[in-house]
Amino acid sequence: MAKAARKTSSRKSKSKVTGLSPAVLLRRARYWALRGALGIVGFYALLILMFSVVNPPITHTIFAEWWRLGEVERDWVAIEDMAPVMARSVVAAEDARFCDHWGFDVEAIRSALESGANRGASTLTQQVVKNVFLWQGRSWLRKAMETFITPVVELTWSKRRIVEVYLNVAEMGEGIFGAEAAAQYYFGVSAADLTAQQAALIAATLPNPKERSAAKPGDFMRKRARQIVDGAATIDRDGRAACFQH
Repeated sequence: MAKAARKTSSRKSKSKVTGLSPAVLLRRARYWALRGALGIVGFYALLILMFSVVNPPITHTIFAEWWRLGEVERDWVAIEDMAPVMARSVVAAEDARFCDHWGFDVEAIRSALESGANRGASTLTQQVVKNVFLWQGRSWLRKAMETFITPVVELTWSKRRIVEVYLNVAEMGEGIFGAEAAAQYYFGVSAADLTAQQAALIAATLPNPKERSAAKPGDFMRKRARQIVDGAATIDRDGRAACFQH
C-alpha cells in the first residue's frame, strides 16, 4: 500500500513538474511531428518548383566527388546548345520509353522483377530525382522519397527540362559531370559539336562512369555504342524523342 502511494505521489510530482498530462504531451508530439513532415514536404515542393526554371547549383553526388577528388569538371549548357543526338543517345541508352511514361516504366519494372535484375527499371526522371534532390546508395528511405518526388517532378517539369537537367548532372566519367564536360574531356569538343558516335560513347559510360571511358573504349563499350547509335536513330524516327525535341 505504501509503495502504491509512493508511485501515485511520484506520478503526480512529474505531472506537476511538466504541468501536462501524458495525453497532452502525446498530442503535442504528434502536432510537432506533423509540422515537421509538412515542413519537409514544403521544402521539397519549393525546390522542385525552383529547379523547374533555375539550374541546380550543386548536387549531393557532385559535392561528394569534389570532396573525394579535390576537384570536378562541370559546365552547365542548355539543351538547345548541345547536339540533339546527345539527348537522343542518353534517352536511348537509359530510358527509351521516356516519352511514354509518367516517371515510372511499369514494363521495365515488371521485366526487372521477373529476371531478378538489379538494374533496368530506373527511369531518367527517377535518376534526376536521385541526383538532384536525394543521394546515392540503396536504402528504403531514399527509395520511398524517390517514389513520392518522381511523379511531382513529372507533373511540374517538362520532359525537355528533365532531359536537360539529366544531361548536366549525370556523372559521365570519374569527376566528370554533364555532357559538356564529358565532350571536352573525352574528345576536346563542345557538346554542340558531338557526332553520333561520340555522343553514343559518352552515353555508353552510363551507368558505370568510374569504370568506363569514352576515349578508350573496349569491346563492350564499342558494341554498346553501336547499339546506342541505332537506338537514338530509331527513337528519332518513330517519334519516341518528340517530347524533348523541338
